[in-house]
Amino acid sequence: MDTAMRAEETHFADLVQGRAQQFQVPLYQRTYSWTEKQLAKLWIDILEQAELVGTDSTVSTHFLGSVVLAPSPLNEATFPRWLVVDGQQRLTTLSLALAAIRDHISETQPDEAERIDEEYLINKRKKGGDHLRLLPTQADRPQYAAHVHGVQSEQVSGDRVAAAYRFFRRKLVEFVEADDATAPQDVLRVEQAITSRLTLVSVTAERGDNVHRIFESLNNTGLKLSQADLLRNYLFMRLPTRSEQVYETHWLPLQNSLSNDELEQLMWLQLVLDGDDRVRRQDLYTAQQHRFESQAASGAQAEAEIEAYIKELHRRSAHFRKVIRPDEETDPHVRGCLKRLQDWQAVVTYPALMLVLDRREHGEADAAETARALSYVESYLVRRTICRIPTNNLNRIFQAVPAQLPQGVGVAAGLHQLLSAENRSWPDDGELREKIRTAPFYQYGRPNQRRLVLQRLEESYDHPEPVDFASAQLTIEHVMPQSPGDEWMRMLDDDTTQGETAEDLHSRMQHTLGNLTLTGVNSELSNHPFQRKQGLLEGSHLEMNRRIAATERWGAKEILARADDLADRAIRMWPAPLSGVGRAERSRDWRLAHQVLAALPHGTWTSYGDLAAFIGSGAQAVGVHLANSEGVVNAYRVLNADGKIAEGFRWAGADGGDVRVRLSADGIHFTATGAADPAQRLTVDDLGLLLDSADGQAAESDSPTGPERQGEETRAARFLHQLAADDAPETVTAVRELLAHWEKLGGWIGYGAGEVTTSAFLMLGKAGAPGQGIWPLTLYPGSGRGGTAEVVFAHMANREPFTDRALRADLLGRLNEMDDVSIPEGKLELRPSFRLSVLDDEESRECLHATLVWFRDCWEKRDLT
Repeated sequence: MDTAMRAEETHFADLVQGRAQQFQVPLYQRTYSWTEKQLAKLWIDILEQAELVGTDSTVSTHFLGSVVLAPSPLNEATFPRWLVVDGQQRLTTLSLALAAIRDHISETQPDEAERIDEEYLINKRKKGGDHLRLLPTQADRPQYAAHVHGVQSEQVSGDRVAAAYRFFRRKLVEFVEADDATAPQDVLRVEQAITSRLTLVSVTAERGDNVHRIFESLNNTGLKLSQADLLRNYLFMRLPTRSEQVYETHWLPLQNSLSNDELEQLMWLQLVLDGDDRVRRQDLYTAQQHRFESQAASGAQAEAEIEAYIKELHRRSAHFRKVIRPDEETDPHVRGCLKRLQDWQAVVTYPALMLVLDRREHGEADAAETARALSYVESYLVRRTICRIPTNNLNRIFQAVPAQLPQGVGVAAGLHQLLSAENRSWPDDGELREKIRTAPFYQYGRPNQRRLVLQRLEESYDHPEPVDFASAQLTIEHVMPQSPGDEWMRMLDDDTTQGETAEDLHSRMQHTLGNLTLTGVNSELSNHPFQRKQGLLEGSHLEMNRRIAATERWGAKEILARADDLADRAIRMWPAPLSGVGRAERSRDWRLAHQVLAALPHGTWTSYGDLAAFIGSGAQAVGVHLANSEGVVNAYRVLNADGKIAEGFRWAGADGGDVRVRLSADGIHFTATGAADPAQRLTVDDLGLLLDSADGQAAESDSPTGPERQGEETRAARFLHQLAADDAPETVTAVRELLAHWEKLGGWIGYGAGEVTTSAFLMLGKAGAPGQGIWPLTLYPGSGRGGTAEVVFAHMANREPFTDRALRADLLGRLNEMDDVSIPEGKLELRPSFRLSVLDDEESRECLHATLVWFRDCWEKRDLT
């Protein structure tokens, strides 16, 4: 934790007594969550301490835990306000216990009750929210305030604040009735135990400390908050002036309508819908945090962006609730589609479902088109299941839908086209028919999915009195049983072809869809001969069973005939893919282009070709898009490959003035020829690093091996041989000297295992311990261009102490003191390089050697700071 904090032992009385003050539970914190199990354990500890009141014993006080506080942004000199970063559960519980004690003695000792109120619970001369000494998060505030103010309020089922208060009222009655002493005095012993004998460690951050970093550090050491908890904290810490209103208007309704897990899933879906088809749910917090920070907004603008994000999350929550709770959908056809997908447990399809509902809200699809789009999703899943296509790539397929959906067509047509691509494996009518006839349907997919396929096929008969499948207890029945008797086998023997036995035919036909049905009398049907089953099936309310019963026998020909009938129905019910679509490739994802442009660090530029390669487009298409798209952040920082402003450049939308002036203001330098400094250019690999860093992982192109053993035909020798083939002897000598210097400093050299080019890593830390080491430079032979030293800022940014950007900037400044090295500050999160030939100069060598000593010292002191 890189914050300066004070820690001291204290008691509840010392913490909250004295002048008027307030302890505020931030909006981002979880609601009060202590259950009776935790309350009962605390009560036992309180009673043990109550027995020691008056004994002058300090040895046996009970340690309750820690409370981490930070000055509130709304602090006042005459009215201190503290944010409860950690410990709100303890403070809320003790406050409720004291409110219960106050109310217990209010009639017999009103003066003492008033004292408890004023010393621990309220700020007597303050009004409104400031009247409470502890201010819980808004979800808990009404119930807590009601109990502190002694006002009866309507209690919501499951409200834990009210439950905790009732627990202490009940336990106080039990305590008094179990003791012969005068009741008020006994209860006041409990008060003294709570306020003076339960020890707390108060950890207080200083003004200006990064409270969010404290919160993150606590999470890393045991709170184990969810991704949604961490992101909620991050959002409201960045809303210093708007948090109350945004929380009340948008966040609280959102939080009340979804569980924490559902809220986290919605947050992840919002990232996917915004075009990030690579983000994993477990990386949600880091990815969204990176998005906000890459926008480089501050003050009111930053708050506006956070507020807009929460509003959009709130808006999309209505769609998400319909996906997970289809009964909230009003249109019957759309509701039916959503219900079937829910019953299928089609969680992987959520990005597509959310996109379709979003398009409908924006007026781009009516109810009929929405239902048609959802039917394509259903068909895609069902046909793949019937045709036994593995599901292991469905996550990737559906997560890519928002970024890949074709533009310029309706959402249903676009989804139909996208899922029909040849690398999406959506079976056509021919394959579907063949698999219904031959595939062992009963042995593939989940049981609920097999049952749903048969249910939908039954519904296709349009029976005037359809079965209520929700209440019917139906199971899948093999008409020809899995363990057939002699009568069945004799019939099968009549259907065999040359070279096939009755047993072979049974094995081939028993699990096919043509032999399966739904019934509520599976145990009665059992392995009986077909004539016995006919009577039971004839009395079934299911049309498919009555049709089976109408046949004279049930052999291979009858099973295949039914399979053909079911195939006809399946083909009509589940739409086929389009033909001749070709492969589905990532479309020109302009959203991804916009994201990476918004992430360009100060003092950097990129080219049309680099940006085109990054998104899989063409340079000309990129130029046309940027010229015609208003509001693209940093679009003017895309230049020709030579660093020149494109001829005929024009601003999209409002006139932004002289482009070169804007570029200069962004820290971009120009050469004598009028071209942007090539050292400040971000290549396609650099652009990838900008967004790759969102997952919190070092973007490393290679991995070092451990130190080499004696006697190996060493990679070290190959590295130096490759270096000598491309660089001057003096450069090779300088590199040898550099490697020897590094080893004298206590480092070691790791070598990449590449067969073509071998790299050298200047390593610190334990060899072979992943994630524990660090390296400042990776050296590469030139392969015809001269060797280079790569400064791995992207790697260092994830290792202490160089997570501190200022420390990396210090390293950059030291390296730039070498002749012919000029790394722009905009590359502090990337991997810039300089030529190894720089080391031919003695002063530059000495400068680098001194820099490496400084780097080693910083790393060795990391545990002391």
